[in-house]
This record gives sequence, structure tokens and C-alpha cells, in this order.
Amino acid sequence: MNQTPAPRIAKLPFIIGDLLLLGAAGYVAIYGASLGQWQYAALVAAVALGAWLMTWPYVLEFRAAATLAESSALADVTAKIKDLDKVAASIASASVEWQHLQLSATHTVTAAEHIAEKMTSEARNFGEVLSRMNESEKNHLKLEVEKLRRAEGDWLGIVVRILDHVHALHQAGVRFGQRNVIDQLTHFQNACRDTARRIGIVAMVVEPETPFDASAHQLPDGSKPAAGALVAEVLAPGYTFQGQVIRLPVVSLKSVSEKKADIPEAQLSFDEAAAQSSPS
Repeated sequence: MNQTPAPRIAKLPFIIGDLLLLGAAGYVAIYGASLGQWQYAALVAAVALGAWLMTWPYVLEFRAAATLAESSALADVTAKIKDLDKVAASIASASVEWQHLQLSATHTVTAAEHIAEKMTSEARNFGEVLSRMNESEKNHLKLEVEKLRRAEGDWLGIVVRILDHVHALHQAGVRFGQRNVIDQLTHFQNACRDTARRIGIVAMVVEPETPFDASAHQLPDGSKPAAGALVAEVLAPGYTFQGQVIRLPVVSLKSVSEKKADIPEAQLSFDEAAAQSSPS
């Protein structure tokens, strides 16, 4: 801020007046024959007035400088007050903006909470829908698996029955005694078993004179023979499907002390043989 210089007073008139008064006082003191009271009073008054005239310009300059300093200080204070007003206005504006921001943040938080609640609800509903669909799909697949297992069991039973009939036909040809018929039936039976082997069904055949083993053989009536019993004839071969036993071979027995008895042909169905092979 530019500072205005204090006004300067012309001191020359005061100096001239002071010199005149001092000269008058000196004249009175030197040339006065005798000084009376009024002369002394005039002398003192002249000296005092001269001293006053000499000092009075400086007093006026001091007063002007003091007034100017006060004015400058007042101007500085006024400028600072204006700056404070600007700061106060800025603070008020910042407070208003802060309130707006706080209100906006509150609205944002409220909207975010609503969105979060809606997303949670949608996720819950979606999870319930997926759970119901999954449960329905599981039930459907379980039903399909049961159907496939039932169809597989029926198909397996039909194949085993066909192989049983082929075995019975071969046994009838053997009993018939003609070599040509026996060879043809043997080739036919082997071809049927080889075809069944390709789909996982393997026939288990027991050689005659083999000691009876309850874990590998079974009797038509499901009874347990005496120790030392020998296999006389295979009435129905056993079968395995993909490594699992479907049915044990059904055999007839002969005793050591007895001759081989003529045993009528016995043809077991797949369901009867499976029921006999299962543990009671």
C-alpha cells in the first residue's frame, strides 16, 4: 500500500517572526535606560512568543504526521477487516458447500443401502430359483438313472436268459449224441458268448469232477452239500457283468460212493438264480 507523505509547513515566516521578537527583546534589553515592569514583561513575552513561534511549526508537523500515521493505521485495519470479511464469506461459502456435500453423501449412502438391499433380495431370489431348478434337475436325473438302471437290469436279464437257452440247446445236442450237431451247437454257443463278452457279460463254466465250492457254485435248491461233494454237471453257467457277479454257476453233484445219476435238465430263470445267489 502506498503511504501518503505528511504535509510540510513553511517555517520561514515563523523564523522571521521569531527573529524579530528576539531582536525586539534584545533592543529593549540593550538600549533601554532603565527597565520597568512592563519592559521586563514585554521582554519575557517577546522571548516566550519567539520560542513559541520557533517550536510551533514542528508541533504542527508532528500533529500532521501523527494524524497521517493514525489514518494509515486505520486504513490498514480497514483493509484487514475487509480481508477478514472475505475470509468470513469464504468460510460461510465453504460451510454451505460442506452442508451440500454432506447432504449429497447422505443421499448417496441411502441410495447405496437401497441398492445393496435390492441386490441382496435379488441374489436370494436367484439362489432360491437355482435351488429349485437344481432340485428339480436332480429329481429328473435320479428318475432317469432309475429308469436306465431298470432298463439295464431288464436288458441284462434278457441277455442272460437267451444265453441260458443257448446253453440248454447245447446240452440237448450233447445228449442227442451226434457229433455234427454237437459241433455246430458248440460253435453257436461260443459265438453267442463272444458277442456277450463284447458288452461286458462273461460266462463262468465249471468243469465236471471239480470239488464243490459254496463261494463259486450253487445248487438248484440252494442247499449246502456235504463236504467232499463233486460237480457232476453244469445246469446253468454263471455270469459276470463288468467284473461284478450276476449269478454263480448252477451245478448238480455226485457222491464219491455213488455213480453219476441221471439228472433231468433244469433250466433256471435269471430272477430265480439271482434270488438264490443273493445272501438270505
